[in-house]
Amino acid sequence: MRIFQTLKTSVSALTAERLRLDLIASNLANLNTTRTASGEPYRRLVPVFSPRGPANGRNGPGQGVQVTAVLQDPSEFPLRHDPGHPDADADGYVRLPNVDLVAEMVDLMAATRAYEANATVATASRALAQRALEIGRP
Repeated sequence: MRIFQTLKTSVSALTAERLRLDLIASNLANLNTTRTASGEPYRRLVPVFSPRGPANGRNGPGQGVQVTAVLQDPSEFPLRHDPGHPDADADGYVRLPNVDLVAEMVDLMAATRAYEANATVATASRALAQRALEIGRP
């Protein structure tokens, strides 16, 4: 039944967007972490989404989305002149995490909207399935 496939697709998107939200929260929580266990500043984490294959291996609608990897953002660490900071180099510069607050907030809003949209689709699919089951009732 296609209704259940729609629900499965929405649930896969909900799972992927929840992980995206978790990664954004981690990025924001480490906005000022200048030293990790590796000795470097915190590197921003980014999810990689990919579509699940089409149903039954044929052409047609896919089966949702999946997170295939969580990658570290390779962009450079910004520098700030702060000679009193414990992680400052000999010239007084501190390497900061490559997390941009504004970009993270925009990603947060987009992920929240995507999550809400898929939750609405899942709710509508569930209501449709219930109505379909009630058709044969006296």
